[in-house]
Amino acid sequence: MIERAKTEASLARIGALLAANGLPVDDLEDGQVELFCRCAGDSVEGAVGLETYGDVGLIRSLVVGNYGRGHGIGSQLVSDLEAEARDRGVRQLYLLTTNAADFFRDRGYAEIDRAEVPDAIRGTRQFSSLCPGSAIVMRKELTR
Repeated sequence: MIERAKTEASLARIGALLAANGLPVDDLEDGQVELFCRCAGDSVEGAVGLETYGDVGLIRSLVVGNYGRGHGIGSQLVSDLEAEARDRGVRQLYLLTTNAADFFRDRGYAEIDRAEVPDAIRGTRQFSSLCPGSAIVMRKELTR
């Protein structure tokens, strides 16, 4: 089960893991991105972020540490994040990816055109400036 990253130490470890894997960290402290992690002791096995805007949400920076890859941690993080989003009334989740489209397709996300993205998501730093224009945009309808 994921837990909300609350302490400075856990946020710093998540930031380091994201940076080590080439994922954006520039806007993580602006208050809009909520980070969740799966931890073992003092180490972060994996993390994922969520931005919510009413009934739509943006998945941010899914990352799994080298030692946790291939053990279902990424899948569990996404599943737990979807449950968290549903509990908050989110009906659609969006994401941008440059290298994990197949992973997300396997979990029910579909590639969409950028023009289909709601204004709230389009206005995020992730969408407007942090991810390259070549990133694949994906969406999943969440059901109860």
